[in-house]
Amino acid sequence: MQITDNEEILYSMALSRLAGVSLPAAVQMYREMGGGKAVYEQTRQRSPWDEALQRAEAERTFVERNGIRVLTMNDRDYPARLRECPDAPIILYYKGTADLNRQRVINIVGTRQCTSYGQDLIRRFVGDLRQLCPDVLIVSGLAYGVDIHAHRQALENGYETVGVLAHGLDQIYPHHHRDTAAEMVRHGGLLTEYMSGTQALPNNFRQRNRIVAGMSDATILIESAYKGGGLITCRIAQEYGRDVFAFPGAVGMPFSEGCNRMIRNNTAALITSAKDFVEAMGWNVRCEMDDVRGKMSEGELFPELTEEEKRVVAVLRKTNDLQMNFISVQTNIAVGTLTAVLFQLEMKGIVRAMAGGTYHLMYDV
Repeated sequence: MQITDNEEILYSMALSRLAGVSLPAAVQMYREMGGGKAVYEQTRQRSPWDEALQRAEAERTFVERNGIRVLTMNDRDYPARLRECPDAPIILYYKGTADLNRQRVINIVGTRQCTSYGQDLIRRFVGDLRQLCPDVLIVSGLAYGVDIHAHRQALENGYETVGVLAHGLDQIYPHHHRDTAAEMVRHGGLLTEYMSGTQALPNNFRQRNRIVAGMSDATILIESAYKGGGLITCRIAQEYGRDVFAFPGAVGMPFSEGCNRMIRNNTAALITSAKDFVEAMGWNVRCEMDDVRGKMSEGELFPELTEEEKRVVAVLRKTNDLQMNFISVQTNIAVGTLTAVLFQLEMKGIVRAMAGGTYHLMYDV
């Protein structure tokens, strides 16, 4: 993938607006032919393109004046997770600083009538997650309720956060969230598939949800009534083969019905804490490794190792997560001596003892 040239961007923008062509059909042509310009060049009847290209030219002027990036599906900065989805947008308009291909990306969704219980769940979840996994991008939809609380808690805890909009970047809806949106541009970003002048129509929010789900590793449902937009995002995430989690709520409470039903039907995994989530995703070891690296100085990243320690590291580098007896055989170190060697490596933060008696190389030296 490369940064797309201006001409390709123009034709891709026009393709996304081509009258009489559905989004699935446009995406299929784009994928098969390799880009928007290629679709144009292989189209016999080009007159429908005239209006679309004129609109694309106007939008290009708008984005250049407002510091907005245009990401085509072929751009290396386009969200790679989203690109895998069959109905991914051909074009995304992005204003922000966050890497949309961060190693770990989650979305937090739920009701617009977020209760004090839901707000407390978000506060504790995001705060605890920050301690367990410092490097996570948090995505939501900038709407009232769960969305805006997720964005604000992300910012408060030093996370970058991206809001996916159901309209163009010439406006912010709801207007009350403008200050938060401005902070997100500096510490995250705003993302949309819609050109300027597009209003926040009901169907756009449903379309927006597929981007929220598609660009994330996992969807976390905080509170939801029996029906709601958060449930739509969860369903789409499931269709994409992504992980879906839900916090349970009190029986009979209207904004817990959706979460409890998904848990009961095994369409969402039950979590009660950030620790539950991190363990379910298998992020605990990788996050600890990131934390070790982050806390060490450059000199500490390359600590002095004995010859025996180096042999253990070399074995685990080749085949990680081995039991002691296998390490002993492959290093030719007696078990009694190896116990002390592994202990020293643990103290240096290089090796971690895992469940089942295996040892995991936390980082290479």
